Amino acid sequence: MKFLKIISEKENPLFKRKEVYVEIESDTSIKKEDAEKMISKEFSTPEEWIAIKKISGNFGSKIFHISAFVYNSKEIKEEVEPKPKKAAAQPA
Repeated sequence: MKFLKIISEKENPLFKRKEVYVEIESDTSIKKEDAEKMISKEFSTPEEWIAIKKISGNFGSKIFHISAFVYNSKEIKEEVEPKPKKAAAQPA
């Protein structure tokens, strides 16, 4: 069973997002997709508007701490979030 508890929530008007820190209690390791789903349900926003920054947990613990950004729209998220770098060309 999974439970979500909001530890902190800060509004950042410059980047048009909420910076949230939540705690999720789960019997198994939490996946990024599951964390996005739970946070989107809690804040009533689509999953595409959420950027998970960090998931941390201690060995043997059922509690996971998650740092995430909840943006006001998908366009703002794509504009602000860094793009993944392409794989470096391999030397011949």
